[in-house]
Amino acid sequence: MSKIRPLPPVLQKIAIGELNEDPSRIDADIETLRTWIQQQPHLRARTDDQFLVAFLRGCKYSLEKAKSKIDKFYTLRSKYPELFTLKGMDDEKIKEYLKLGVAVALPTPLNETGPRLMLMRSGSYNPSEYDFVEIMRVYQAACEISLMEDDNLIVSGYTHIMDLTDWSKEHFFQMNFNVMKKLTVFSEEAVPIRPKGFIAINSPSIFEGFYNLVKPMMSEKQVKRSVIYGTNYEKMFETIPLKYLPKEYGGENGSIPELIADFERKFMEYRDYFRESETKYGSDESLRPGKPIDFENLFGMEGSFRKLNVD
Repeated sequence: MSKIRPLPPVLQKIAIGELNEDPSRIDADIETLRTWIQQQPHLRARTDDQFLVAFLRGCKYSLEKAKSKIDKFYTLRSKYPELFTLKGMDDEKIKEYLKLGVAVALPTPLNETGPRLMLMRSGSYNPSEYDFVEIMRVYQAACEISLMEDDNLIVSGYTHIMDLTDWSKEHFFQMNFNVMKKLTVFSEEAVPIRPKGFIAINSPSIFEGFYNLVKPMMSEKQVKRSVIYGTNYEKMFETIPLKYLPKEYGGENGSIPELIADFERKFMEYRDYFRESETKYGSDESLRPGKPIDFENLFGMEGSFRKLNVD
């Protein structure tokens, strides 16, 4: 019998109705995925039940899609460890990045059982002191913790709220296209978490120019799910009522200092987990059977994003 957390009744109903989950088949589906991993000579992947069921749910129980995402999850981490593999858990710099609280998950999901709300305060760090790539590496590790613990996020997806207060051209220059391509592909093709929306608030004109540059390279579904606001939040409140925002924004959904402190504690609980991930798991492309992954095609040609379809 599988060792996964039972879902609350409301989430279980969503999983059955929207993710094709059949509770009577979960054990068999997990075992099928585990057996496939064990048969891949190039792949060293986690095979514990909770990790595997996150991929199954995030892929709506398409075994082939779950296999593809697990493969890319470890392949991209091995090829680009500077972005996707957390190293040196006791490094003081990592603790500094945690205290910045650039990205925090709000405790109450939208409408209680809807998408998890992820607040990203993109201008909250000094780009002359901190590196966007390092911040993203810590953020990817936080996403992995969510894979293991956040049933609401796995089942109902997430909505990003990006606050661009104090976001400057120095922040912009750290977000170069090469990095953004890797992050986009990893997010869409390797992580089993379904994005439900992207909202930018307090956006300066430089961000709107950046977005307009990227927009033609996005899929139609991504564009439809993205909205940019200035400082007038009234339209946003039609989608995300005020009470679901943190206290600093006038809402009731936690306070940023408390969320940062909770996140630090949780992160440190995973110290051994990430040490193990750093040394034990990954992909060895020299052992891959059949054709190697075509990274040039995966990331697009001539520096452009390849359009990605979002589930």
